[in-house]
Parts: sequence; C-alpha cells; structure tokens
Amino acid sequence: MKKLKVRYAMTNKLINLLLLLSVIAISSCKSTVNQYDFQAEFPENYRIIDSLSGQDSTNIANINWEDFFNDPQLNALIERGLENNFDIQTALKDIEIYRLRHSQSKLEWLPDVSLNAADVSYQFRSENFYSNPTAKWYAEKGTEPPTNMYTYTPQQSTSLQVSWELDIWGKLKRQQKQALLSYLQTEEAQKAIRTSLISEIAEGYYNLILLHAQLEVAETNYKLSENTYNLIELQYEAGEITALAKQQTMSQMLSAKALIPSLKQQISLQENQLSFLLGSFPESFDLSYSKLENYYYNDTLHSGIPLQLVQNRPDVKSAEYELRAMNEQVGVSQAMQYPSIRISATGGVNAMLVENWFNIPGSLFGGLVGGITQPIFNKKRLKTNYETALLERDKAEIELQKQVNKAINEVTEALIMVKTTDEQIDIAIEQVNNSSLAVRQANLLFNSGFATYLEVINAQRNALENQLSLNTLRKNKLVARIQLYRALGGGWK
Repeated sequence: MKKLKVRYAMTNKLINLLLLLSVIAISSCKSTVNQYDFQAEFPENYRIIDSLSGQDSTNIANINWEDFFNDPQLNALIERGLENNFDIQTALKDIEIYRLRHSQSKLEWLPDVSLNAADVSYQFRSENFYSNPTAKWYAEKGTEPPTNMYTYTPQQSTSLQVSWELDIWGKLKRQQKQALLSYLQTEEAQKAIRTSLISEIAEGYYNLILLHAQLEVAETNYKLSENTYNLIELQYEAGEITALAKQQTMSQMLSAKALIPSLKQQISLQENQLSFLLGSFPESFDLSYSKLENYYYNDTLHSGIPLQLVQNRPDVKSAEYELRAMNEQVGVSQAMQYPSIRISATGGVNAMLVENWFNIPGSLFGGLVGGITQPIFNKKRLKTNYETALLERDKAEIELQKQVNKAINEVTEALIMVKTTDEQIDIAIEQVNNSSLAVRQANLLFNSGFATYLEVINAQRNALENQLSLNTLRKNKLVARIQLYRALGGGWK
C-alpha cells in the first residue's frame, strides 16, 4: 500500500511538471506571434504639379453620381444598369456568400456538439475466435449462443458528444478577422464594379450623343455638297467648266454621303453595347433632346486634389483588405505549429438491448477527455504552410503598391486629359468658325466667278473635318471628367 502511494505521488509530480513546462512553452510561443505593419509609398506630387493648387477642394469622389452627372436621362439609364446589370447581380451574390461565411466564423469559438441517435453496432465471431460470445445478451434473449457467427458485442446507444478547442493562440480569432476582411474586400469589389459600370454607361451615353451629332454634321455637309454639285452640273451643261470639275465635286459629295450609313451602323452597335450594360436586350434610345454642345462643365475638378484621395478607390481598399487578410493567415499558420488543447465530453445511454436504455442509471455512460497535442513531425507541412503564408503576404504587399501606383497614374492621365482637352476645344472652335466663314465666302466668290470649284470643295471638306473634330473633343472632355471621377474612386455611392 505504501509503494502505491509513493508511485501515485510521483505521478502527480510528473503531471505538474508537464503542465508547468506547457505553460512556459505557451507563454514563450505566444510572444512570438507576428507583429506586422505596412504603409504604401506615395509620390510627393502628381506629374501635373500645378494641379495641387493648395486650395481646399471638395473630394469629388464623395459626390453622389446623380449630382455629378446632373442629367435626368443619363441618371435613369444608370439606375437601370445598377439594378439589372449581370456583373452587379453576381457581385451582390458574392457579398451575400462572404457575409454568411463571416457570420459563421463568429461561432468558431463555441464547442462542437453532435448527437448520435440510435447507434446500433453488432460484431459477429465464430468458434475459432479466442473469446466467447456475449452470454449475458443470449441469456437476456433466452437463447443458447451458437458455435459459428455468434453475436460477440451488441451495442444499442444514444449519446451526446461535446468537443471544444481552447483558442490560446488566437487562431480562431484570426480566422474570424480574416473572414471579416474577405467580406469587406468583397464589398469593395462590388463598389469597384459599380464605379466601372457607371463610368461605362456614361461613356456609352456620351458616345451615342457624339455619333448622333456626327451624323447631323455629315447630313448637313452632304446637303451642302449636293447643292454645290447641282450648281456645278448646271455650269457643266452650259459648257462653263470641264468634266473633271464635275467628277471631283461628285467625289466630295459621295465622301460626305458615305459617312451617313457608317455612322448609323456605329449608332446601332453603340446602342447594343449600352443595352447590354443595362442588362436588357438591344433597344433604341431617343436622344433627340440631347445635344453635345449643351454639355459643358466649367468646374475645377483638376485643382487641389490630394494624393491621399486615391486611398478611397475600391480597388486600393480591396488590395489593402487582402494584405490584412494574408497577415491574419500568417498568424493562423504560425499558431498551427504550437500545441493545441482540446477538451471532449461524451454522455448517453448504452445497452445490449434497446428496451434497457431506460434502465437508469444502469444504462448511463460518460467520458471526459482533455489533452495537449504538439505537432512534432508532420513532413514539414506546417512549416511550409507558414513560409508560404509569408510569401503570400509579400505578394499582397506588391499588389497593394501596384494598385496605388495604378491609381496615381490614372488620376494623372485624367488630369492631363481634362487640362489639355480644354485647350484643344478652344482651338477647335476657332477652326470651326473660320472654316464655316470660308465656306460662305467660297460660295459667294464662286457664284461671282472669283473662286474655283476646288476652293469650294476644299472649304466644305475642311468644315466637315473641323466640325467632326470639335464634336470628338467635346465628347473627350466629358469622358476625361468621368475618368477623373472614376480614378478617385467615386461613383459607387
């Protein structure tokens, strides 16, 4: 009896020593959980330095898109697109998926509970097996056990099992935070899709207005060329000019005429593209009340734009959330290398016969198991997973910096477009006014016999080209304005 007590005391000391070592190991490991911080690099200013005027300008990315465009017809199309576009609908489903995953991750710290209802287990043996049949079971059945294929271990049980892992390293907490970051990243991706969709609808809308304006210019120039040709034909019949003059005038008229079906084709194709963005089948759009020259925005979007505004862009925020999620994954993979503590409990009823289940407490059983598991040799999987997570985090750093650089470049390009397009429009307006005056003077001089037909043709050709160029520049100004709004992360509100 004395030896038993000594042996029992030694066992308790050994257990206490193991627990002490475990606590020391846990404390030392917990202090090594990764600490991490990363800041993306920004340049000192944009390429266009005078755009940073120092004025307090409103962050245009915070302007609601309805106020930014201020066009009822365009806003109605954008509303349709945001409601019916296929990419938007898919993005909303993705958000719902990650929302569900995040909600589930909040419950990971709770124990796992499972119920085995009416679990039936039979094992059968024969006479050469080393053990005997379960005589008690046959006795209760009132039969004699057979020699071969007798019932060896019958069990009828119902049990409740509870298992709980202690989150001593914050692994579950990190997994929950990672799920939250993935959810936020998905929301930013949906914002990016909204921004892109609004920009594409607006660009398609303005391009459609441009094509209608170009068609009007082509039809007007064709009629003017046709009148000139009719006059040339009369002079040819009167023998005042040669056949060459008639042919060249005809060529000018046909060049103007050829633009008409080409522009009508482009209008139909643009309407199809716009319809697809709206999530509908191809349809026509009535733009009779929309004139390109009426769209003029004398704003100062290109002044006083801080560099930090690019942080509002959904793609930059998404890359930032991805980096933070990868950092949480580093913590999870690091914690997987440390000991895990799990407590399991099982309880229920077990009997050879079902009718004995309710023989309480005779059929009750229970068990409680607790243990610390330390991975020792796992074919280098855990270390590889940790090192891989570090490399994935490095990749996320590169991607974030890439998105920041991309944002800076896009804002710079938009600033250049806004600034230079204004200058081009001023010059183009002068060219149009001058070419229109030249057409009128050429016709007057030609009718008076002081100008040749070539001067009339050249004046009409220049007028056509200058007017088409002016319309294109006006559309480019609108597109540049949209691109600046988009580059700063606006459009999703």
